[in-house]
Formats: sequence, C-alpha cells, structure tokens
Amino acid sequence: MLQELLKIFRPGNTLSVIADDFSKMLQLGCKMTATAGSIYFREPLPPEVRTRLYEKDVEVNMLERTIRKRVVAHLSVRVNTPNLPYCLLLMSLVKDVERIGDYAKNLSEVVDIYPGELPDDDVVAELREIRAAVEAGFEAASKVFVESDRETALGLIRKGKDSAQRADGLLSRIAQLNYDSGKTTALVLGARYYKRINGHLINVLSSVVMPLHKVDYYDEDEIVEGAASA
Repeated sequence: MLQELLKIFRPGNTLSVIADDFSKMLQLGCKMTATAGSIYFREPLPPEVRTRLYEKDVEVNMLERTIRKRVVAHLSVRVNTPNLPYCLLLMSLVKDVERIGDYAKNLSEVVDIYPGELPDDDVVAELREIRAAVEAGFEAASKVFVESDRETALGLIRKGKDSAQRADGLLSRIAQLNYDSGKTTALVLGARYYKRINGHLINVLSSVVMPLHKVDYYDEDEIVEGAASA
C-alpha cells in the first residue's frame, strides 16, 4: 500500500484531513502507552496523570468516530469511489489504534489489581526491556506511517515480532517461579498487554509494506515479497 499511503497523505488530497486525524490518533496512542507504562511500573506520578490518560482514551474514541463519519461522507460522493481501497485501509487501521488505547488503559489498571511493588528481578528487567522496545517502536511509527518509509517499517516490524516472542517467553518463565498470586497476575497481565499493544502497532506498520488484502498479515517472506512489489 506504499503508493496509496503517499496519495492519502499528500497535501491537498481530499483524504488528507482524515489522514491528519489518524496521525493524531497514533500520537495519542503513543502518549497513552508511555503513560500507562509509567503507572504500571510504579513510577512516582501526580494523581492527575491517570485522569489525563482516560481523557486521551476518550479523545482517541472520538477521533475514530470522526474518521468513520468522514469516510462514509467521502464515499457517498460518486466521484470519490476510486478512493475506496484507501478508505477501507483507514477504517481498518483506526480500529487497531483504538484497541491500543484500550490496552494502554488496561495496563494502567493493573496497579488496581495488585498495588504492591513489582519484584526487582530478571523477569521485571526483561519486561522493562519489552516496554522500552514497544515505546521506541511507537515513537518511530507515526513518522514512518506518514512518510510511508518502507525500509524503516520493515525494521520496526521485525523488532516488534522479536518483542512478541520475548513476551511469550516471559509468560513461561513467570509460570515456573514462586511468585504470590498478586505478583503473578500483575506480571502476566503486563506481558500480555504489551504484546497486544505491540501486535496492533505491527498491524499499522504492515500497511506500509503490504497490499490492502494482506494488511495485518506479516509473515517474513510475505513482507519481503510485498515490499519488493510495492
């Protein structure tokens, strides 16, 4: 979808306003993920940070509805029907970003389930590394998407797949350790929520390198083939 994305984000394009709203969604998702991580890892934060996180989630949801409404209005004009593939792409991607917001919110709520401190051990150290990788990928994703930077997107997808594998491996390690039920729950949820945030981010990045019918699908061979034919 490389050329299609370039068309969407080209200034003056009739879809550029919709694309701008999507970029705002990505930026909000990035901020929410970072804030949720700070809450999850018990960093000292003022109480209003939690409130602002929920406000950002509401803003993400409103942008999703706005984008959907604008897409429907855009396609109701017969002359715009050639833009249908691009509109379908955006409708798919806004749902991914909306889900990222939900998972970020869920991640922040783990502290309510287990308010105690997380253990200072190798498991939590690796979970922090996964957090750093996800947040770094998110920081780069907005620019990569807007610029349709195929090569950087490919690199981020590969790093994202590595983070997903590490999160799965972490679950196996947690199951073998003698944590109490509260710590086990908090660590399992942390690993799963980071994996899901990471997965939806990879879906967004896959739109830069894959044709529309294969967006969300990122087998390595298919990614390389899709990038070569873009």
